Amino acid sequence: MLEVLRRIVQEVSDARDLEQALGVIVQRVKQAMAVDVCSVYLANYHRRQYALMATDGLNPSAVGRVSFRMGDGLVSVVADTAEPLNLANAPDHAQYRFVAETGEARYHGFLGVPIVHHRKVLGVLVVRQGEARCFGDEEVAFLVTMAAQLAGVIAHAEASGSLAEVQPGYGFGGLVLTGVPGAPGVGLGTGMVMYPPARLEAVPDRQVADTEAEAVTFKTAVATVQAEIEALGERLGAHLSTEERALFEAYSMMLGSGSLVDKTLERIRAGNWASGALRETVSQQARVFEEMDDPYLRERAEDIRDLGRRILLCLQRSGRRKPPPYPERTILVGEEITATMLAEVPRERLAGVISARGSRSSHVAILARAMGVPAVVGVADLAPGRMEGCHMVVDGYRGRAYVNPSLAVRAEYERLALEEAELAAGLEDLRDLAAETRDGRRVILHVNTGLVSDITPSLSSGAEGIGLYRTEFPFMVRDRFPSEEEQRLIYRQVLEAFAPRPVVLRTLDVGGDKPLAYFPITEDNPFLGWRGIRITLDHPEIFLVQVRAMLRANKGLGNLRLLLPMISRVSEVDEAVVLLRRAHQELVEAGEDLALPEVGVMVEVPAAVYQADILARRVDFLSVGSNDLTQYMLAVDRNNSRVAELYDALHPAVLQAIAQVVAAGHRHGRPVSVCGELAGDPMATPVLLGMGVDSLSMSVASLPWVKWAVRNFSADQAREICREAMAMENTQAVRERLAEVLEQAGLGGLIRAGK
Repeated sequence: MLEVLRRIVQEVSDARDLEQALGVIVQRVKQAMAVDVCSVYLANYHRRQYALMATDGLNPSAVGRVSFRMGDGLVSVVADTAEPLNLANAPDHAQYRFVAETGEARYHGFLGVPIVHHRKVLGVLVVRQGEARCFGDEEVAFLVTMAAQLAGVIAHAEASGSLAEVQPGYGFGGLVLTGVPGAPGVGLGTGMVMYPPARLEAVPDRQVADTEAEAVTFKTAVATVQAEIEALGERLGAHLSTEERALFEAYSMMLGSGSLVDKTLERIRAGNWASGALRETVSQQARVFEEMDDPYLRERAEDIRDLGRRILLCLQRSGRRKPPPYPERTILVGEEITATMLAEVPRERLAGVISARGSRSSHVAILARAMGVPAVVGVADLAPGRMEGCHMVVDGYRGRAYVNPSLAVRAEYERLALEEAELAAGLEDLRDLAAETRDGRRVILHVNTGLVSDITPSLSSGAEGIGLYRTEFPFMVRDRFPSEEEQRLIYRQVLEAFAPRPVVLRTLDVGGDKPLAYFPITEDNPFLGWRGIRITLDHPEIFLVQVRAMLRANKGLGNLRLLLPMISRVSEVDEAVVLLRRAHQELVEAGEDLALPEVGVMVEVPAAVYQADILARRVDFLSVGSNDLTQYMLAVDRNNSRVAELYDALHPAVLQAIAQVVAAGHRHGRPVSVCGELAGDPMATPVLLGMGVDSLSMSVASLPWVKWAVRNFSADQAREICREAMAMENTQAVRERLAEVLEQAGLGGLIRAGK
């Protein structure tokens, strides 16, 4: 049964569309369970019904025509309870409804299981038997497994819009995708799909005008791969057996056969580009091999895929595989949008980002906020391949994206975008004003950065310094560790530009989701592993070089502050300070006249929260990293789209932890800053003011919004709002209350900005 299950799962995964996947399920399940009927009913919540969308055993003409109203029939019983229903004689059940069009009169045994995805019932998978019988536990388990597999396929089809193609009337006004707000704003434009190299299944369809030129490109790629394989076979020939050499010959034959090449050329000449045509051909041919009974022949499916990946890589390497011209208003769509993908788009053309992966605090979201580009991340089951060239709307406030929206939806978002632009223009007048509450309490506003190119916009934003400079970026863009002098020049440029305003340089913070290609770290759970201060203390040579560069860069300026990341033990602070003093002493002995900077720690893990008093006695300032603190407090991987909606820094437990750190710092006369994304959320501003946070550090784009919020509350109001929020039991209640507070203060425009 396991082998049968594996083969069905693979065949469903390779199906070219939802209709084929449904057909595979009903046919293969019927055969595997030796039943008389297998059918799939899909939920249509717009029409409030469950429609028969595939069957093997019932009348084929009933597909698409027969449906049950929600709340009616055995299918509804399964969907409403969200659990299997196993009946020996279905007609005896009170909810049984006879439908003559299906030809089901002679069937008695019934087993139905729900198709559930992220708590939502997408449909019901049903098998029927002529005689009266209850199905066994193994049969129930098998059907539940099939339903789970089908759930992913249906959810994928829903996200791609293809569900509406097989079920007319499924949706209205285009497709709505739900994710997590990554960067605030409204963006309207044209979808452009981004995909990683050699990921054949991720390649989108893309129309080409010159099909003959595309065919020549494909043939050239095939010839190149064929030559590479033949060369490999010749080079390794002396070390291989006759049977192993035959594998290279087989690969060469496949490339020379008409099936792979000719079928792809047919698709190219029909208008698809080479990569998309290749993807479809490889998928089709791999399915043929996987349906074979002979195990050896079934394994050849992977050979086909391997050849496809090789040809795709060759196509991508060729000069003309560069992306086509970016639309005037480009919406980047992909499974994972990277920083380089964002950087490749001319800034004036980038209107929005939609990514299957990521969270509010993932790197793509942070970068998008810094650039002022609306983003929706963590979009589960995103199927970007079908979104190339589609009209799209990105709502970075609510975490929604619209594919081919209706005219009414587009008109509403065009109005919102105009309103947003007018509001942003009005905020420019605040640039030279202090971040001061109505009753005169000052809050220092800093910016977060890690790029030298951010210096000019940071200075022009009215920022009072840099609250977090991420020093890992110069390490990540090189193929080796940067030298002490290379680091000194970078740090000097930043320190000098902001002098005499303070610049907080964080020591190297890699690991987790920030790997170095030349310093590989492989761990099962990198976020709980070797990262931040743990790495640099284990490699003092890295730490000493970096802090020497920082100390030398600060010569004659005096605005350096040094920040230690990922502190979870007091001994880590003690060890780091010893190394810092050692580096300072070495420089002094070499004739340098340098001062020791103020030292702070990042409070990012619960252990640091509970030892904040002890830490405050050892350092000059505390800095709350709300991104990681939220992740560790709530046990939510902030880059995991499956749990991204659980990640929220306004959770009462997170707020209480921050308040505890602020109180501990102030007991010892130490200033406390918040430098995570929470600091740039204007909805959180009155709460953080009420806690007594001394400074906030955020992206440049968020600074004017936060300053506006600061200037519209008094310190007393903020303290009362903070007390209310921290007494609440759940995040939703906190957000609703803060939204109400901002509306009452006349800051309704900030509610969207903080969502």
